[in-house]
Formats: sequence, C-alpha cells, structure tokens
Amino acid sequence: MFNRTSLQAAAALVSISLVTGCSVFSDSDSAGDQRIVVGTTSSPTTLDPAAAWDNSWELFRNVFQTLVSFPTGSTTPASDAADCKFSDTSSRVFECKLVEGLTFSNGHKLDARAVQYSIERIRTINHKGGPNGMLGSLDKIEIVGDRTVVFKLNKPDATFPMVLATPAMSLVDPAEYPADRLRKDGKLVGSGPYVLDSYTDGESAELTKNPTYKGFADRKNGGVTIRYFDESEAMVTALKKKEIDATYRGLTAEEVIELQDDKPENQGLQIVESTGADIRYLVFNAQDPTIAKPAVRKAIAQVVDRDELVSKVYQGTAEPLYSMVPKGIAGHTTKFFDRFGDPDAKKAKKILREAGITDPVKLNFWYTTDRYGSSTAAEFKELKRQLEETGLFEVTIEGKPWKEFQAGYQKGEYPVFGRGWFPDFPDPENFVAPFVGKENVLGTPYESPRITGELLPKSRRESDRGTVTDEFVEAQEVMVQDVRLLPLWQGKLYIAAQDDIGGGEGALDPQTVMQLWELSRRASW
Repeated sequence: MFNRTSLQAAAALVSISLVTGCSVFSDSDSAGDQRIVVGTTSSPTTLDPAAAWDNSWELFRNVFQTLVSFPTGSTTPASDAADCKFSDTSSRVFECKLVEGLTFSNGHKLDARAVQYSIERIRTINHKGGPNGMLGSLDKIEIVGDRTVVFKLNKPDATFPMVLATPAMSLVDPAEYPADRLRKDGKLVGSGPYVLDSYTDGESAELTKNPTYKGFADRKNGGVTIRYFDESEAMVTALKKKEIDATYRGLTAEEVIELQDDKPENQGLQIVESTGADIRYLVFNAQDPTIAKPAVRKAIAQVVDRDELVSKVYQGTAEPLYSMVPKGIAGHTTKFFDRFGDPDAKKAKKILREAGITDPVKLNFWYTTDRYGSSTAAEFKELKRQLEETGLFEVTIEGKPWKEFQAGYQKGEYPVFGRGWFPDFPDPENFVAPFVGKENVLGTPYESPRITGELLPKSRRESDRGTVTDEFVEAQEVMVQDVRLLPLWQGKLYIAAQDDIGGGEGALDPQTVMQLWELSRRASW
C-alpha cells in the first residue's frame, strides 16, 4: 500500500561504537529478565492519549496498544491489536478484526466497543493541541459483534492506517477513562507490552512486562525505568556514572561529539545514530500585527543563515533544511533556497523598504528550554545575532519550560516561536497537513484553501504513496509564498548507551519513537 523504498532512509540506523573488538548489536547473550534504565530530557505532558500530540507518545507506545503499528524495521502499518484492511476500492472503508482474547492489564476485556470508545472520546474531548486533528477524514465508527470495527471515512484517505498506527490512537479501557473529559489521577491502564507501575511527573516512570500482552513486540528485557532530566548535562553525567544504561532525546551537539571521542572516560560507551526525519522550524503567528506583514516574514527568511546555524550550534549533528518535508521522505524539495537563495541583508532591506518599513523591526522570539535539548538556547541566540547583525531587526528571545511554552503558543501568545516535529508517520502528508488549517497543531490558524481543499484531498486518494510527490511539491511552493513556517534544519537522533546494551538498531520506529522492548542487556561478551 505504501512506498517503502523512498521512505526507508528515515528509519535506517547506523552504529558508531566507541568500543573496539565488540559487536554492539548482537543480543544473543541477552539477559532477558534484567531491567534497563533509560534517560531522556523529553517527559510526557499528559498520561491521557486523548490530550497528546507530542512526545508523550514515547511512553504511550510502550504501555498502550494500537490496532495497527509499525513493526521493527518496517515503514508500513501491520497488525498489532487487530488485522486491518480497506474493504473497498476507494480507501473509504477500513475494517479491523481484533485479535481474540485481548484484555487490558487490569483484566477488563478489550473488545470492539472499547476500540470505538477510545477513538470517539478523542473526538468528544477535542483537547486543544490534542490528536483530534488527525481524525479529520473519519465519519463514523461501527462495530459488528465483539471483535469487528469498521471505520467509515467521509473522503478517501489512504493515510488512515498510518494515523491508526500512531500512539495517539492508543486503546483505553472505558471503565478507566471518562468519555467526555481527560483522566487526571496520574494513572494509566493499557494493553501494551508494559504496565506502568509508578510515575512521578518530571522524574521517572517504572515499567514492567504486561503478563497478558498479545502483540508483535518481542520484549528483550524484564522491564524499564525511564528517568526524566531537565538538562542533558545531568543525563550524560548519569550515563558516565552508569546510573542509567541509555539515553534518548536531548543530547546536545557538543555532547554527541564529546561522546564519540575515543578517550578514557568514554570507554565502555557506544553511540547509535539515526538518520532521522525530525525537523526544527520557526512559526510565524499572523495574528501578531508585526508578523502579519508578509514583508517582515520574507525579510527574516532572506537573512537566516542555516549553514552557519548548523555549523556553530550543531556541529555536523544536523543539516540545513529548505522545506518542511525532510530528506528521506517522498516530496522533499529545496523550495526555500530556490526562492530566497543565500542569506542576503541587502535583499531583505529592499523587501522591507518596498513595504514602507524603514525602522528596525522589533521581534519577540520564543523557545522551549527543556524539550529539544540544551542546544535550543544557543540556536536562538544565533538567530538573534544573525538578524540583528543586518541592522534591520531588534530581537528579544525568551525561553519557557515545555508545559508553559505549550500553553502559551496554543493561546496564540507568541509572535514567533520555535518548534520541533517528530513524524507521526513516514509520509509527506505528515509534514504538511498538521500545520495548515484553522485548527492546526500549532495553535496559530493558517488557512490555505489550495492545500487543504485541493492538494491534500487529491493525495489522499492515492494508496500508492510514491505517486503523490507532485501534490506535496506544490504544497511546499504555497508554503514558501506564504512564509508562515520557516524550516531551519533536519536533525539526526542519537542513542548513547553502555556497551553491554544491545538492540539499539531496532529501538527507533519510523515515528522516531523509542520501542523500549528492543533494548537488552547482554549477559556476557
């Protein structure tokens, strides 16, 4: 159904070992009953799937189930809690038959009604910034008996299986989760590979094997402790002290480079590198009177120097990005470079003067201090330097912790702010559709009838995703003309781990979510 060849690069993994003479990925000696401790700077914003369209998914993937999922090494959705397929020829009726005998970890039955309930409550609650926006093509859900669920779509949507494969569509127990409001008791019940035994917000999560789990995950450890860090420096220190076994998300460029250095304090460590599909970009809130002026947005786009940004701040751990669709995903272009070329202050000045803007433009840039790693602050200082060096802008930068930052941009409080995007699924649609429309994931309405009314509907009729490149190339041309979003760079993801930890090559799925069950501790060398 989906194009494998053009998307495989997004999931490809390469190992860089800091230990000589050892195979860091062989898990033939795994001690499958041992616990693994993983550190990350990316803590959940919520424990309720109905509220999360963010990195809370990293926890959800490991404790909840979805109807279909991405098996290790695959970019095509396959059976998880159910066997599913389109039962028509127009990609409008998607039918799933649940695996027999499924239960939640509390012993309650996971049947067709529970599936219907799980998806419908997302739409009923319609949490701002939540995943309801992913269900725009869903008309209604019908159930047949205890095990059959039929999704009827209001328009053709060949990407719908990919939507169902995201952790946003996690299956929840109707007895545990209210139909019309979020669960807020700090607990979680699912049917996934692990059970959440305990959770302390911002500190840790304790996962143990779910004894009733029926799914594709082959758990290679006895359980996982996740430790949440505010700063990556503390996380790296914990790794070197062997207080944690592996890290995920949040390493700065300096830390990656330092860990790759073959020096005594790094002996016994390894780095696993993913080519990734995560991107960073600026969001322009057109409700702000200054940013509402197209000339201001275009002038910013004209002077931002991505090469210098990547070189100074990320030191080879990222690369410049000139479209919202990154390399490795069908439909990638260099539209922003084609339009604006190399950074040029004289061209930016001309753009502003032709719009009648003669005084330096005062701008407020916002970023999150604890979501994407400690390099974010340095990134925004560099952006400020580049813009102010032209004499055309006066920039104030401000950072907030993720939860405050998220609340602020969802209320439309920030004129310009930085965001990162880790793909929901490996398809060009997922780098365009979430950001456009009146109610998008950014909290800043961006209405584009050409994209939402023509190009996206046309692409969704094609089950062969390799044939939709033209639609997304044109969509990106529209985005360049509007300059409501400014792509900055495409990153690489790194897992740093002790040398006795195996499974890193399969730990990242095509959504760049960590599959904790892949990690194992080798019993011997």
